[in-house]
Amino acid sequence: MQRPGYGALAYFALMFSLGVYFMFASVQGDFGLFRRVQIEAELTTLTDERDRLTEEVAMLENKTRRLSDNYLDLDLLDAQARDILGLIRPDEIVIK
Repeated sequence: MQRPGYGALAYFALMFSLGVYFMFASVQGDFGLFRRVQIEAELTTLTDERDRLTEEVAMLENKTRRLSDNYLDLDLLDAQARDILGLIRPDEIVIK
């Protein structure tokens, strides 16, 4: 019975090692499956934050437009003066 040579054994050991390495890299590596799941979760979080910030910007743009020289919302101006400057009308009573 003839035994395989050391070259064949070394070849199969090398191929097995490379296979294990590439399999590990495809799951755990920088571009692996776990990283892809992490990136998709981060994408969802950032998309939600972007949508929230878009709504906030739209609200602030509306408020800015309502306080502009071309369009003045007296109720908003009154609320801002009360809140920021602490103004009250003469017929009001302040309770702290």
